[in-house]
Formats: sequence, C-alpha cells, structure tokens
Amino acid sequence: MNGKLYLIPVTLGSADYSFVIPAKVLGITTSLRKFIVEDLRSARRFLRMIDHEFPIDDCEFMLLNKHTQPNEIKNMLSILTRGFDTGLMSEAGIPGVADPGSKVIILAHEHGIRVIPLSGPSSIFLALMSSGLNGQNFAFNGYLPISRNERIKEIKKLETKAQKGQSQIFMEAPYRNMKLLDDIAGVLSNDTYLCIASSISLPDEFIMTRTVSGWLKSDFPDIDKKPTIFIIGVKSG
Repeated sequence: MNGKLYLIPVTLGSADYSFVIPAKVLGITTSLRKFIVEDLRSARRFLRMIDHEFPIDDCEFMLLNKHTQPNEIKNMLSILTRGFDTGLMSEAGIPGVADPGSKVIILAHEHGIRVIPLSGPSSIFLALMSSGLNGQNFAFNGYLPISRNERIKEIKKLETKAQKGQSQIFMEAPYRNMKLLDDIAGVLSNDTYLCIASSISLPDEFIMTRTVSGWLKSDFPDIDKKPTIFIIGVKSG
C-alpha cells in the first residue's frame, strides 16, 4: 500500500508559527519521519522550531530544488510506494506554488499516490486577498525577465491584461525590487492600481494598494532586499 504525500506549509520567515499554521497541521507534520524538502537547513530549522524535541536524526530528508534531476525525482517516489507517509516542504510558504514541489506532486498523481494539501501561509494569496484587486480573475506570472528591455515589455503586456480585469501577480529577486519599482513607475499608466505586499507575516510587514499616480505622490516604500509580491490591476466592482 502506498504512503500518502502531505503538502506541508511552513512560515514565511516568522517564528510565530501558531499564527499562520493550524495546530492539526503541526501535529501531522511532527508525526512524519520522511521528508522531501527544497532546502535542508530551513526544513530542519522549521521542524525544531515547532517541536524542540523533534527527532531530526531519525528522519530521512530528500532534496528537491531547481538543480534536482528528473531521475532523482522519480527515485523519491520509491519511499512512498514502499508505504511511507512523506511530507513535502517548500523553503517558505506552501509547496507546489512558485516552488519545484509540483514536479514530485504530478508524479505522485501518475502513480496513484494520494496527495493531501495542508492549510498554511502563501505570500501570493495573502497579497491578493489583501490587495482589494480582482480576486476572481487573476494570474501569477512568477519572476519577470532580468533584461530591463524585456522586463519593460513584459510590464506593458501585464498592464494590458490587468486593464481587462485580470489582476496580474508577479515577484522579483529582493535585491532587484527597487529597480523594478523604477520601471513600474516609468511604464504603467497613472490610473493603474499597484499593490506592494512586502515581508508578509513578518514584523515589518507592508501591504498597500494605490494608483501609480498615488504612489508617485507619496514615494515608494523601501523594500530593498525584502520578499515582496507585486499586483497590478483595476478597481473591482
């Protein structure tokens, strides 16, 4: 009988895990001894944070990140097909969304393995629900191109879609956040809405939605090197 694949949420960086992860989810997590993780150090740190006596040395960890080869991912299924319940953990937030975990999830489905999602924080959805922009029609675009010319072209394309009512969600490497804001200010129309959601669930959390003209009047926040979600859209309703 196959084991079950649990999709385990972790915090977005805050130590106050009880605020964002239900107690039952924590109980399931600490009952497991097999894990597929994006980052070994953060996974171990999270497990010890939610249970100071968690038996790390009794656990088996398999690394799944952007460098993991397809044959290695296939090998990860063997632990499930041998009957062991296994937890899949992203480095932050929920696995399978803006995360390489989807690669093992689809294989689990193909092999008839039960996949069980557990409730927890997602910076993408927390940003969307607090933005005031259209939450019924939206698209997550991941990272924009690194090349400035290509990035500007992409921002223009996203604005066209946003003006038709589909909220456009994207992100940037934290150290390039301020450059992205400069491009946004120079490209978007004054009446386009922009939500900046930074350091979600952390002590310095900042979430604000304004028109581009509103942002230009008040200055952009300092989000340099801070994890941030950006959403452009139009006022709903």
